[in-house]
Amino acid sequence: MSVKTLDCLGMTCPQPLMACRACLETEAPEALTVLVDDEAALENVTRFLTASGYQPSSAKDGRTWIISAARGPEAGKAPAPAVEDFPCPVPRPGERTRVVVFLTAETIGRGDDGLGGKLMGNFLKTLPELGQDLWRVVMVNGAVKLAALDSPHLDALKVLEAQGVDILVCGTCLEFFGLMDKRAVGQTTNMLDVVTSLQLATKVIDL
Repeated sequence: MSVKTLDCLGMTCPQPLMACRACLETEAPEALTVLVDDEAALENVTRFLTASGYQPSSAKDGRTWIISAARGPEAGKAPAPAVEDFPCPVPRPGERTRVVVFLTAETIGRGDDGLGGKLMGNFLKTLPELGQDLWRVVMVNGAVKLAALDSPHLDALKVLEAQGVDILVCGTCLEFFGLMDKRAVGQTTNMLDVVTSLQLATKVIDL
């Protein structure tokens, strides 16, 4: 099996992503190795290849990440995803702190759900005080209900999103609660995105 290698060292996101898309469209290789030295490129190339039906893994060698991907059974069955669907949110080292808020429920604390809901509302409305340090809000399990159409907290989440904060909503959890078609804010995500977000975060606020 031939392996196509893309040397994207020195390129910043989204250039490696665009190179990958061009390669898939013109050559559709059985296997692909992508060399990057930009954190945003590492994350987005990995996500892009997964969305394109490939099965990627990565390893680091010094300052270089080596992304290896094998063509999966779903590759080529649908058009390649748009580059615009993979923004480049990862700051370069030293630019700013990356705070991830990891939410696992629609309320805060135990004792009374009504009180817990009010606390969650106040928490979300106060998050903008973190300023540019706030990078992502990740929602799993019951927290995905916060992003649903009937959620009383949509306005607070939309304010965060408008300020450039990524809102990542677990797709498996949306499906479990029957909310896949009711997400009203953020983007549906997967466990790879969740783990990558926690890995790249400078600080995680876990509720």
